[in-house]
Amino acid sequence: MGSPLSWPLIQESLWPLLEALVTGTIPLTLITFVLGLALALVLALARISKIWPLRWIAAIYISLFRGTPLLVQLFLIFYGLPAIGILFDPWTSAIIGFSLNVAAYAAESIRGAILSVPKAQWEAASTVGLTHTQTLFRIILPQAARVAIPPLSNTLISLVKDTSLASTVLVTEIFRKAQEIAAPTFEFFTLYGLAAVYYWVVSQILTVLQQLLEKKLSKQVAR
Repeated sequence: MGSPLSWPLIQESLWPLLEALVTGTIPLTLITFVLGLALALVLALARISKIWPLRWIAAIYISLFRGTPLLVQLFLIFYGLPAIGILFDPWTSAIIGFSLNVAAYAAESIRGAILSVPKAQWEAASTVGLTHTQTLFRIILPQAARVAIPPLSNTLISLVKDTSLASTVLVTEIFRKAQEIAAPTFEFFTLYGLAAVYYWVVSQILTVLQQLLEKKLSKQVAR
């Protein structure tokens, strides 16, 4: 067994793990978050729609993806779908899995934010001749964005950490790179600990950015 701490190994592993962060974890996080947000907005609007089939479809989708483990969802996409002739490469599988999962959680945050906007805003917009769509995108969503930022930021931070599960579908990101380096050396404690530090640093950076964004928005509201 390897020693609990090996400084030479840490020094040698700093760059490979940083490279995995830049080329694997960060792109995977950004791509899936953007795609997930786009789908989440559609789901949120469906949830508050007056068309009941849309409400039910969105509700069932959210229930399924929030009620089942992300790991199981990834396995179904990467290992399960080939059984019925649908094959995706590791990266595509991870992007699909994370995007669908993020959408389910973000949709409820966006829906809550939209509902938090007073109904009087809709009525006021109607009196000046704005259509439902114009009111939604020009008045309601900008106000809802301020409310949605904290929960959506938390979703993004959670997503950074959840990308470690992409290693289970053969995507090379920080955790998988740590596994690859640790395998021949048996320095699992050292490498996994180093990977944890990278995740922590990224999460702290995002937390600071979230706080700065919230302060900026609060100043705008105060004006």
